[in-house]
Amino acid sequence: MAEIDKIAWIHLVDGRVLSTRSHGRDAFYFPGGKREPGESDLQTLVREIREELTVVIDPATARAAGVFEDQAHAHADGVRVRMTCYTASYEGTLRASSEIAEIAWLTYADRARVSPVDQQIFDSLNWG
Repeated sequence: MAEIDKIAWIHLVDGRVLSTRSHGRDAFYFPGGKREPGESDLQTLVREIREELTVVIDPATARAAGVFEDQAHAHADGVRVRMTCYTASYEGTLRASSEIAEIAWLTYADRARVSPVDQQIFDSLNWG
């Protein structure tokens, strides 16, 4: 069984969570992406968020927020995604890069608009 190793950023503000939709996709995803060979979790997090949202994550503020696994959205049956999630502070202005079609601030009511693994994360968040 194939597994996708992804690192994701959870940024929850005032009961809304930052999410992104890539070009050609119908679901929203937590920002982040796949690890490059030899990268640590934090190196992947910093690189991916800079590439997708043009901001700089402060690695000193990164905190583990859980590991979640599910069927990978838009992949063949049996392909799983393992998403290691972090919270962290950032510097800069959030802007969608060329690889991101849309940035959205979602609430729990938007749960059906995200991928299956992101739905698990939605269920685990303290939305208060």
